Amino acid sequence: MRATGGPDSGPPPNIADNRGSRTGRRPPPGRASLIQGLPPMFSYRHGFHAGNHADVLKHVVLVHLLDYLRQKDKPFWFIDTHAGGGSYALDSGYAAKSQEFRGGIAKLWDAKDLPDAVAAYVNEVRRFNPEGALRQYPGSPQIALQMVRREDRLRLFELHPSETKVLDVFSADAGRQVMVQATDGFTALNAVLPPPPRRALTLIDPSYEDKNDYRSVTRAMTNALERFATGVYLVWYPQVQRRESERLPEQLRRLAGEGSWLHASLSVSKPADDGFGLHGSGVFVFNPPWTLDAAMRKALPALKRLLAQDASADFSIDGRQV
Repeated sequence: MRATGGPDSGPPPNIADNRGSRTGRRPPPGRASLIQGLPPMFSYRHGFHAGNHADVLKHVVLVHLLDYLRQKDKPFWFIDTHAGGGSYALDSGYAAKSQEFRGGIAKLWDAKDLPDAVAAYVNEVRRFNPEGALRQYPGSPQIALQMVRREDRLRLFELHPSETKVLDVFSADAGRQVMVQATDGFTALNAVLPPPPRRALTLIDPSYEDKNDYRSVTRAMTNALERFATGVYLVWYPQVQRRESERLPEQLRRLAGEGSWLHASLSVSKPADDGFGLHGSGVFVFNPPWTLDAAMRKALPALKRLLAQDASADFSIDGRQV
């Protein structure tokens, strides 16, 4: 299955506003996504990149997966290994400085006749902006909280001290449904697999500022599949000019073995001449629902058309369903 590009309504539960980044390659000092004076794992702030084209791709897939899982009566867990701040202001703080969301969610906000998967995603962002104007962006934990049912559970891991403070407020408001741990999600994942209901969607989306993140992703997936082979896993990665990024999809394919998987990517521009920056991103899904392939084959051409920054924009989709 390969091609290349030539719910709910009403106001959602709310994660506390985070006004406090994702390039995939560590930028030089002074680049927006790193806070100077801190090591990469603590200096990265996703607020700079909230709602950009990479978030769009990841969250289109995330919304589809969550919607599929909640169709069955049996509860499930949503596990996020790198939860971030949960939500992000777009009219102030880091996102207002970078304006990356204008090349992502802003281009879809008033678009008409969107494919179903893209429309469902935009609807979740609209639920988080009940007054109608695009002023804040829901991160993965917020999207999950909006979509899960009372019997479902969220398990969120985040190492950044500022982000965990925001998530702690979120956890207090959500009660026992949400558990936040200030720890390394790669390591903590083993402790929650398999989850009690034996149904789970796990999102693995580190910043990749540290090139060791690529190795950590494959190690975490190897362990996760050994412990809970039937879980649904969504791995996000950046398209950057780094060998580790180029090799990761094939490494994940090998881990999938004879099981079901789907790989989709979206590039919005040609790589920068200086070698830095994010020109696209990809997602790799282990054990995807059978509906995802058809949904993404409709979504990706529209995302390419709407988010393209130059003539080099392209997409790909490949997979195996058993």
